[in-house]
Amino acid sequence: MKTTIMKKAIILAVALSATKGFAQQDPQYNLYQYNQMVINPAYAGARDAIAIVADVRKQWVSFPGAPTTAVFSVHSPIANNKVGIGLTVLNDKIGSKTVSAGYANFSYILKVNNKTKLAFGARAGYSAYKFNFKDVKYKDTDDAAVADLATANKGTLDVDAGLYLRTNTFYMGLSATHLNNGKVYNGNFQVRDTNGVAKDYSVSYILKPHLFITMGKSFVISENFLFAPSLMVKRVMQKTTVDLNINFFAAKRIWFGVFVRQGFGFGGLCQVYVTNQFRVGYSYDIATGPRKNLGSSHEIMLGFDIKKSKSKMTSPRFL
Repeated sequence: MKTTIMKKAIILAVALSATKGFAQQDPQYNLYQYNQMVINPAYAGARDAIAIVADVRKQWVSFPGAPTTAVFSVHSPIANNKVGIGLTVLNDKIGSKTVSAGYANFSYILKVNNKTKLAFGARAGYSAYKFNFKDVKYKDTDDAAVADLATANKGTLDVDAGLYLRTNTFYMGLSATHLNNGKVYNGNFQVRDTNGVAKDYSVSYILKPHLFITMGKSFVISENFLFAPSLMVKRVMQKTTVDLNINFFAAKRIWFGVFVRQGFGFGGLCQVYVTNQFRVGYSYDIATGPRKNLGSSHEIMLGFDIKKSKSKMTSPRFL
């Protein structure tokens, strides 16, 4: 069966116009609890140290073209812990789309009382997108004609903002990404079908805001054991999903727990304080139900806190 160029162009338009569907545009993270900078700019300075974190996620490892994400962040409080500054660098690849981005972070930290701090944060940066449909394996060799139209390097300014409330035993965050609705790709092209009839197409890719609400609370079971449930609610284009996490902290060194992600599946995670400054995190999740063919995902995180000489160790009750 012969596929016409026009049909291929329609498929291409749908592929590029991801914002017309309900798929999220931001990377998925499981270890966000241990480094909330990836979803909330108000987290900058929250660890009361120079915090350096590297995170790599390989999603749906058995699925061709599945997402691979690498993110590096560094942040620190300054000005007597009244201000937080930071930097985030991201690389995310899914199929024929690659995103490279860099953001500068700023937060103002308000001391509500002796136990509570409220931070107001914002970040701005540049996201560079590369669409390369030549990487796609087509059944029909004529598809190369359409692929040439879609290979493009584009970019846009990106702005995020958030709030972050914390104590030694509780946190709550509210954040939103892509507040400026950055326009990455907006193009028009014309394709002729096998009968020579011309057809005009318009393709756009616009970043849509992602809203995140996070909340966690630690309960003391014993001197060496804590129970810490947490929740994340995410809303993208009228679609809401919920992550429920059940976490534990043992021997003042090891975080471990399980989570359920609405509409996807479940997984487990852990974080080990190798020293008071160095920590390692790992997460595994697997899809269930209609998405079980996507398989499993892995995520690993390395974190290092450089404490100021007079600062106290970050409370272990605080993720």
